[in-house]
Amino acid sequence: MTAIHRTRSRTGGIRLRTVSTDALTAASHSFLAQLERLGLTPNVETAEGLEVPIGDVEKSFHLRDDLAQSWAPGGDTTTLTARLRLNTERRLDDLEREILLAMLLSPVAFEFPSHAELAASVRIRRNIVVAARKTSLAFHTTELDRPEDCWTYAKGRGFTVRPGHSLIAALQKATQPESSGKLYSFSCYRATEYVILLAIAQELAHCNPVLLEGLQRQWEHRAIMSGQFHDVFLREYGSMEAPLPPKYYVPGDRLWFRNPDAHSSDVSGYEGSWVFYLGGGLFTNFWQRERPYTLTAKCLELFHWRHATYVDAGGELRIDEDIVKALVQASMADPIELAKILELMLRLREPQGVYQSGGCIDASREYPRWVCPGSADMVLPAD
Repeated sequence: MTAIHRTRSRTGGIRLRTVSTDALTAASHSFLAQLERLGLTPNVETAEGLEVPIGDVEKSFHLRDDLAQSWAPGGDTTTLTARLRLNTERRLDDLEREILLAMLLSPVAFEFPSHAELAASVRIRRNIVVAARKTSLAFHTTELDRPEDCWTYAKGRGFTVRPGHSLIAALQKATQPESSGKLYSFSCYRATEYVILLAIAQELAHCNPVLLEGLQRQWEHRAIMSGQFHDVFLREYGSMEAPLPPKYYVPGDRLWFRNPDAHSSDVSGYEGSWVFYLGGGLFTNFWQRERPYTLTAKCLELFHWRHATYVDAGGELRIDEDIVKALVQASMADPIELAKILELMLRLREPQGVYQSGGCIDASREYPRWVCPGSADMVLPAD
């Protein structure tokens, strides 16, 4: 196995923290074998922990400083695939490489109690990207529907899976038109929950069938949604006090682009936009999946919402998407205007309720919790 560099203590990157030296040695060896398989070992260095709780031992892994500065200057991971000539759509190994490289570049440590959890986390991120690329939905801010053969709705329980139907298959049928032959209506936020749940369930079928059975029973009884979904299934990294770099993303991250305009953000469904980072500088477009957003295109879309508002016959504030599309195209063709808009929109978003001079970039990202037997920290509700 190729030798790996050692360096002084550092924060961020990927951290393995275990309860014994033997367990840490085994986890590190397995991770190094994964890096070796992907040809990444020469690019990685290790560091000892800064402050480790009594009884724990840890080792962290980072991309070498010289490569970090060359491949992701300023923490910008959006050009990794281009710089390294990765083809993440056709080669899953390349997608795995991009995921790991971006994690190794993280200013906030991704911590795992074993290599099994680390490997599962990478597979879940891979599952999210693959499923998100296949997801295509009908956009509607008030109407919602699901495949009636495998889903049912009840107030207080949300959309639940009919007994006898696989949760995985039901999620695929609701979000992937190849499975159903139809587009179903979702909010972008609920759609991200379905993609995350599908990715987790697919991994649980591989590593933790008992927890998958629990998810199946849960969704036959009551859907977990919104804030509770976040609490049960996700971790958040980055904060308003310590924001992530504006162009730092890991494939499989869920994130929010905020609409920084007070007026147009009052339109239902246009408060902002929930997306996944697909890698390669691209973000999901659930309404036109064949045209994923670049960061520039997403910024322009949110910026021009403010220029396309109108009041409909019922007195409701709306946004004309055709106007938005035309304005985006015009801004793309005007380098001076484009630079001005991006200078504004690539700023960190302001706190909730504040609309002064902030941009659309959130301080944090989200990704799934641990899932392996013995260390899983997804606690399903008792009811």
